[in-house]
Amino acid sequence: MPIEVTQITEEDFLGAVTCIQQAFKDDPYNHWVFDQKSFSYTRNAVSLGLRCRWGMHHALFHVAKDTSDPSGKILGVACWLPPSQPGSPESWFDWMGSWQLWLSQIRMNLWYGRGGLNVKRYYIWKAAQTEAQGDLWTDANGYYFCNIVTVLPEVQGKGVGKLLFKHVTDVADREGRRCYLESSRAEPNMAIYERMGFRLAKEMVCDDDEVAIKLFCMIREPKGADDDAE
Repeated sequence: MPIEVTQITEEDFLGAVTCIQQAFKDDPYNHWVFDQKSFSYTRNAVSLGLRCRWGMHHALFHVAKDTSDPSGKILGVACWLPPSQPGSPESWFDWMGSWQLWLSQIRMNLWYGRGGLNVKRYYIWKAAQTEAQGDLWTDANGYYFCNIVTVLPEVQGKGVGKLLFKHVTDVADREGRRCYLESSRAEPNMAIYERMGFRLAKEMVCDDDEVAIKLFCMIREPKGADDDAE
């Protein structure tokens, strides 16, 4: 199956949203932060579409496709946030992009409501994430942050996810930068990420009155020519 990884385009949005929704349907974090009884796939699709549009210009937002499939079906999606140096000012372009995304999300919430989102738990997670990244992100060169990576269930185990990672980790290796991710599953995810060079750096616990979710923060060191030769 010949797989090609490319930057997302507007024509990919629908397929990317479908891929993300299918892959995260049974995700532990998804079940913790959303009330499944009132979860709205429509509102979630709109939210993901906004994120795709933002990521097309402000992130490394990639899709994987089978080049032999004329339908162009999206098999996997990855969104990486590029590294930034601590204390460096945000560019006007990125600042405007963040504000446009925020305003779009406000309009979405006014129209669709929260769609089952547990706002309290969302902010518990954001606070825990900020604390974890503050503890772990000590490299002044910044980190490539794998914010989303998904592969359709029917093609998992066929190398699609590995190619989505390699598309960015190769760049990180050339630049000598670390990579970072947060996994919502210990098994089988951590073993998969370890094979790609990541190591567990911290267990992040998000606790809402003893209803808790654990996320696994992992860091990958850049590989050099000597590592490849081993």
